[in-house]
Amino acid sequence: MTSLTENGTKERFELPIRVYIEDTDAGGIVFHAKYLHYMERARTEWVRSHGVGLRAGLEDNISYVVQRMNLHYKVPAKLDDQLLVTAEPTASSRVWMNFRQQVLRAADQQLLCEADVRVACIALDTGKPKRLPENMQEILKKSI
Repeated sequence: MTSLTENGTKERFELPIRVYIEDTDAGGIVFHAKYLHYMERARTEWVRSHGVGLRAGLEDNISYVVQRMNLHYKVPAKLDDQLLVTAEPTASSRVWMNFRQQVLRAADQQLLCEADVRVACIALDTGKPKRLPENMQEILKKSI
């Protein structure tokens, strides 16, 4: 989980994921779009790990959408690999938050894919930018 330790250093949030046959092509290599799924799950679990329920946000007319993403694929993940997918907030404004994310092979910590992701807060009914909720702003202040 991304938080400050007692000595003031940051810990990164990590989500373990196993590669299943449904994630791969005929050669057993993870299909490139699956990395987006893995990263989405890690960001969602990062939010949950801070006590923020996404369902409550929907009830308050709040949604989060990926506004921008820059990916670099380095080494392919393969069938049955155990992965660690990280999510670390790096910056925020009133209406967006940036994350640095990595997909690592758990066994040797080899970096397979990395991304910089901007997630915007929007009003669910209009799709227009909306201020991040106060609790999310506070979480981000402590995490960045």
